[in-house]
Amino acid sequence: MIPVVCGPTAAGKSEIALWLAARHDVLIISADSRQVYRGFDIGTGKPSKSEQAKVPHLGIDVMDPTQRYSAAAWTMMATAAIAEARHAGRVPLVVGGTGFYIKSLFQPLWEEPELATAARAAVESALADVSTEELRRWCSSLDPARAHLGRSQLMRAVEIALLTGHRISDLHKSSAAKAHYTPHYLLLDPGLTLPTRMASRTAAMFDAGWCDEVRRLMQSVPADAPAWNASGYRTVRQHVEGALDRAAVIEKIVIETRQYAKRQRTWFRNQVDNERVTRLAPQAPGWEDAVEHWFEQATDEAPSTKHQAR
Repeated sequence: MIPVVCGPTAAGKSEIALWLAARHDVLIISADSRQVYRGFDIGTGKPSKSEQAKVPHLGIDVMDPTQRYSAAAWTMMATAAIAEARHAGRVPLVVGGTGFYIKSLFQPLWEEPELATAARAAVESALADVSTEELRRWCSSLDPARAHLGRSQLMRAVEIALLTGHRISDLHKSSAAKAHYTPHYLLLDPGLTLPTRMASRTAAMFDAGWCDEVRRLMQSVPADAPAWNASGYRTVRQHVEGALDRAAVIEKIVIETRQYAKRQRTWFRNQVDNERVTRLAPQAPGWEDAVEHWFEQATDEAPSTKHQAR
């Protein structure tokens, strides 16, 4: 059984994971489609370098910003990470909010069709300036089952449908493979306090130098690179280019983040097995005991694998 800390953005997943890591010998496997890109740090909420130095993390900074990354590639990485953790006597702890990554590890995978490079590049170029909501409308017609997903997944769904004549949702069923792991979820959701947490976190990201990070990235990363699809980055670019002031850009990012969190909540509500999930509002009274109890259930951890806080 594999313990999984999941939930919407700004729910406190990393904080809970690090709290657990201070008490148990774990290897954290990031299930975040935004954190895979090198250099895109502040706006994706990556653990700090000091946090990563204290606890081993995999799945962070594995791709250049111009490269595409898929759930299949992530699953290969996560499978290797699970084996590495177990070989070292650590508990593999999956942490993140990219539901499709998590699903790909625990439910049947599928083999992506090969696409002609020139045709794929042409479709990507045509879709680059299409708004996310317009992409969603396209996807509602081409592959309705995936129309609730984020921009990258929407583009992929439209791309596959246009170039192959098949829906990804159908290919998932026809190209299924056997799953190898069983999850036990800790689903975090702060409830009504989530919008406030989002606003505070966005402001903190600006204070931490998000604009300076974007200025540096703009010097070397092409405007159509997949990494720019990470929540908020294109909007911060507008601010850096002078199109929006700080107040307007923060407000816009908070709205975007709320929309993203709504999709995440919908996904987890519909996709997570209720028999294998513990739901928790972070910082609720007694949360420490609840997390500890969940972890012991998820790992059936023997006393010899525990250690005191570092």
